[in-house]
Amino acid sequence: MKMLRVGKIINTHGLKGELKVLSLSDYAERFEELEWVLIEGYKEKFYIESVKYQKSNVLITFKGYKDINQVEKFKNKYLLIDETQRRELPEGTYYIADIIGLDVYTMNNEYLGKVVDILQAGSNEVYVIQYGKSTPIMIPAVDEFIPHISIEEGKIIVNPIEGMIE
Repeated sequence: MKMLRVGKIINTHGLKGELKVLSLSDYAERFEELEWVLIEGYKEKFYIESVKYQKSNVLITFKGYKDINQVEKFKNKYLLIDETQRRELPEGTYYIADIIGLDVYTMNNEYLGKVVDILQAGSNEVYVIQYGKSTPIMIPAVDEFIPHISIEEGKIIVNPIEGMIE
């Protein structure tokens, strides 16, 4: 089953088991819709008891976890959901898990490699494309440079400007 990262636990908050989470979703209220999540490296489901907001972070408590000593081990772990918990995304937006691994071609059908990572860089993401042992190519995920993404075909067409691909 394909797992999707929806947040990263960046710290504990207070002494009563609350966790500070960096949301990886464009939709902050996402956690209010979830009954449970998985934590990277753990098999059991963690049932969400409360969700609060603090600046750009989400504060989450899990049922049965009422003490900082119980949750400290979760720091720097990702919160995951399975595909059955996915939301339908607006047209033209994609899950990171669906983009990573896609083949990338130029407008002239030149193969550039596969998307191996997506960096969160300011207002937009940057796709990291790797082919063999070559130096990775970084392309901002904006319509100007990425005119076509097809999850069904498993490919992305890019239109890089001069100097973007060396």
